Amino acid sequence: MSRRAGNAGHSTLAFVESPVQLLNMLEWAHARAPGAALTLVVLSPTDPMTRGQLRRMAELAREEGHTVRWEEARGGATAPVRTIGGLAALLRGAGRIVLGDPFSRYVQLLLTITGAGDLVVVDDGTATMEFVAQLARGERLVRWHRKGGRPGPRDLLFAPVSATARRRLTPGVRRTVEVFTSMPVEETPPGVTVTANVFAWTRDRFGPPRLTKGADLVGTSLVETGVVDGDRYLDAVRALAAAHGATRYFAHRRESAEKLHRLAVGTGLEVVRPDLPLELIARRGPVGRTVLSFPSTVVHTLPLALAGTGVRVAVCDIDPAWLTAHASPRARGFLSDVTGTARDAHRLPAVSAR
Repeated sequence: MSRRAGNAGHSTLAFVESPVQLLNMLEWAHARAPGAALTLVVLSPTDPMTRGQLRRMAELAREEGHTVRWEEARGGATAPVRTIGGLAALLRGAGRIVLGDPFSRYVQLLLTITGAGDLVVVDDGTATMEFVAQLARGERLVRWHRKGGRPGPRDLLFAPVSATARRRLTPGVRRTVEVFTSMPVEETPPGVTVTANVFAWTRDRFGPPRLTKGADLVGTSLVETGVVDGDRYLDAVRALAAAHGATRYFAHRRESAEKLHRLAVGTGLEVVRPDLPLELIARRGPVGRTVLSFPSTVVHTLPLALAGTGVRVAVCDIDPAWLTAHASPRARGFLSDVTGTARDAHRLPAVSAR
């Protein structure tokens, strides 16, 4: 299903580092720039799972008429210099920049080069909620699971670049800023336009799915980011699966192989490592009549992607006792906000995890 690229899209340069960001670039193009072709620059990570999903998403993007430029942005010590040098001319010539992760140091560095008057931040999940709130309050850009911690030497060294990027992401007389998101936004900075991502492209492109009788469980990388204790998480997954008859566990792309092995052995769940973002996997099907999740982006996005299919999305609260001693002071409240603001997901109490 390809489409003819419009000339207007040639001035639009988009930067992605994850498959979810690339999916939401396609959603933005479908909703806000129909007929226009994006130049999508993939700043490739090193993680094999993420790279594989990005390759598959890049295929879909090309089918939609977009140009994909794959950059081995982390392929050695000289890669950043080589990548930034190779993109400088494109950055200076672009009238619009679309980005998926305003917290990324790579993206922040690239923003210091461009003079584009039209900036768009597309959905990057729960990070989008925090980005908009920090921009509204004039705070430095810090990922939610690190907020409250003391800045390290690298943070201090990079602080001038981060400050410049934050100014670039602030609307002005010659600069517009749009946030395209499915996440709830409560504090909107003056001059920032917020546009709803309703996953129209996903619904048009895939499905509806065949529904299975059982339940599916969605994994999270909260253990890998140091927020939730690994043993408590394993116990919680076991209890949640038993309570709701779940048979499959859709792994997050950042979950470790060791943890997933422990989970498969300890719970009996079939661990599935998707080759596309979960919104597309679920929309293509088959998918359970109930999809269970801990607080994460999918409790906001799956109800939109699966609208009208009869699938019930349920979110299980994170018990504060599961948090590690290293979890940031912001973690507890932020995870509760993610759950509480999920408009179309059924809220479940935290399960017992020994």
